[in-house]
Amino acid sequence: MKKQALLIFTLLFALLACPGLGVAGQSVVVGVSTSLTFLEGKESLKAVEMAVEQINQAGGVQVGSKKLPMKIESIDIRDAAKGVPVPEALLGMEKLILEKKPTALVVGPFRSEALLAGMELLGKHKVPLLGTIAMTPKTEGMIAKNPKYKYVFRTCLNAKYFVGYIKGVMDQLNKEYGFTKVYIINQDVAWARATAGIMKKLYGKMGWEVLGHETFPIGAGDFSSALMKAKMKKAQVILPVFDMPTSGILVKQWRSMRVPALMAGFISPLAGPAAWKAFDQKIGGAVNSIFELGNVPSTKYPPAKAFYDAYEKKYGKPIEAGHGPAPSYASIFILKAAIEKAGSLDPEAIVEALKKTDLETPLGRVKFSEGHQALFGQDPAKSALGCFIQWNDQGKRVVVYPPSIAMEKIALPKWMKSAK
Repeated sequence: MKKQALLIFTLLFALLACPGLGVAGQSVVVGVSTSLTFLEGKESLKAVEMAVEQINQAGGVQVGSKKLPMKIESIDIRDAAKGVPVPEALLGMEKLILEKKPTALVVGPFRSEALLAGMELLGKHKVPLLGTIAMTPKTEGMIAKNPKYKYVFRTCLNAKYFVGYIKGVMDQLNKEYGFTKVYIINQDVAWARATAGIMKKLYGKMGWEVLGHETFPIGAGDFSSALMKAKMKKAQVILPVFDMPTSGILVKQWRSMRVPALMAGFISPLAGPAAWKAFDQKIGGAVNSIFELGNVPSTKYPPAKAFYDAYEKKYGKPIEAGHGPAPSYASIFILKAAIEKAGSLDPEAIVEALKKTDLETPLGRVKFSEGHQALFGQDPAKSALGCFIQWNDQGKRVVVYPPSIAMEKIALPKWMKSAK
């Protein structure tokens, strides 16, 4: 009897301890660790929840011979909040890893600084991450140089691709209106600094003159000094690069001051449909980046519209974030496909399967580079896609770039004139 009891105890312990078996393996645990009180983090979590619900309703994930449901575990690491140091934010991510033992993480750190530091942590615990918010391009080089960073993948736009889309818009403005003078205003965070720095160099090669460049700290709420300088120096375009909530004030001040320079860049609060009322219906003419297709619908690419409409139907209101939700939703299906291809929950096998991803998603067809970055291009049938919208005077967002999904050309506000 003692031998039999010992055998039963040993078997139970093995079932509990081994991944993919027993109580510990009754679900595929997906961790979401990001800044959950910020718009992009909050809506990305909702997109993940929607994807997991759809997968579970369809029977779950095929792991070898088993069908397992997905389960979400989330934590607010507050890395985007003012004054929160990176080490403190990463403690939250490690807490989730150690206590909930996720098969993989999605969304991940909000700030690039936290992602870069967190790569050590992910390598240490061997947990794959499908990042959907942090945008530094430095991850690709780190992954290429050191195999311990191989667990990090990114499905969202990065700063390098964002610059490419900005260049495309600037080329259009030069061709249509003869604009060649720009003033750059950006937030003092890694991805925004990188974007502004690259654009500053690129403008010179494009034949543009950079009339000024100012950086504002997180939480800044008055941009009038920079706008006045742009106006006095006769800028034709203002390039803003911001993701903080207070950056919406920049648009209000631009409009009230009637600065005769087209606002064309990225201001997070300007991305969603609620911005029209939030800014008192005074944002007509502003051109804003939507980092990933699907965060705005497109009749020219049905999967983007299907996701956008499904999100609005489920939650009773549309997506407001221009960055995060669509790649977060897509990441769950990418992870599912990788697990099923791997046939197990082993992180090494999942990483190898993720490398071979080729999947149609709401942001376009997702494939990864050697540096584990989703490839972005100009055609959603071939790659992931970012885009630019322009607010018209009726309060509608109109896709104006790239040409493959554009509905109209960029128009100038009434108080502006062409340089031609």
